[in-house]
Amino acid sequence: MEDRKLTVRAVERALDILLCFTTRSDLGLTEIASQIGLHKSTVHRLMATLEEKGFVIRDAATEKYRLGIRIWELSAHMSRSDDPAILLLPAMERLRDRLGETVSLYLRDGSERIRIQAVQSDQAIRRVAPVGVRLPLSVGASSKVLMAFATEEDREELMNGPEWPVFIDPEVYLAQMGDIRENGYATSYEEREPGAAAVSVPIMDRKGNIAAALSVSGPVSRLSQETLHEYAPVLKEAAAQMGLMLS
Repeated sequence: MEDRKLTVRAVERALDILLCFTTRSDLGLTEIASQIGLHKSTVHRLMATLEEKGFVIRDAATEKYRLGIRIWELSAHMSRSDDPAILLLPAMERLRDRLGETVSLYLRDGSERIRIQAVQSDQAIRRVAPVGVRLPLSVGASSKVLMAFATEEDREELMNGPEWPVFIDPEVYLAQMGDIRENGYATSYEEREPGAAAVSVPIMDRKGNIAAALSVSGPVSRLSQETLHEYAPVLKEAAAQMGLMLS
């Protein structure tokens, strides 16, 4: 039993190491050890195994690691016809071309949302949205959409969870969720990031369940609160078409 626990712990630590690369393309041993809270010698042993299996590559010149070919081989098998990140990409590109701003696609993962696809704006000053970023469900236009259209049980569980901010008034928040469901969209204006604004709508699948959140974001210099509301019907139209593409 003890050997099994040690094996599981080693697997968890190896996965924690790989997750460090969601925000940086290359990392040194000290940086990885600091991020996951392990001693450098332990991380070094794990990195040696990951490198041997092809999951990471070590640059001899910089002594930093980056993701290896095995990761890309695994990700290639995710490009199926039912993967929303692939399936909805052309429609997201058309929406970007129409509005001229960055378009993002989010899924809920536990108490967070994760950006699974993004089409960057072509404008010089733009909102850059890297894929793979995890964000809290408590703030932001897409977070509010994912919460508003979640089941009442899921919403209650998340709001009563340990990670939910204590400064958010539950009554005010739930009233806001009702408004979002009625209007069919949510906006955020410098809510999560200074200088950034966004509008988001739900993508509903054929069964009427929320499948993802679609958002358009950009600098407040172009996306005034009035503009956000003007863009909402455009996003709703696009989201309705995208929903028909999902099983």
